[in-house]
Amino acid sequence: MATRRNVRYTRLATDEDTHSDGDWNRPFDPRFDYTPKALDKVPWKSIALALVLLFLGTVLLVISYFVFTGQMGGEQSQAYGLLALGFLSFLPGFYETRNAYYAWRGAKGYSFSAIPAY
Repeated sequence: MATRRNVRYTRLATDEDTHSDGDWNRPFDPRFDYTPKALDKVPWKSIALALVLLFLGTVLLVISYFVFTGQMGGEQSQAYGLLALGFLSFLPGFYETRNAYYAWRGAKGYSFSAIPAY
């Protein structure tokens, strides 16, 4: 297989780089300069699912607390099962609800594009 050893390379022109924010001290990277409008859409189904998971997890955790303290009938093994299911549904629901809330408030680092859309 033959190789080309006499290939001349030239630098690209640097005066064509423009920054949208006016900061000329950092190098320009066009990958981070594009913000399509599709990333600003609110994923309503995902937010509804997160709220349902948050509510379900809270209910399961409260029921497991009542079984543990004896205010509701049931065995300890049932309370541990409800506790595990409560944590498994509460944690992702709380996480996604918190992300949606901070994106709605416009906090730095949070956007609706970080929430998966279904």
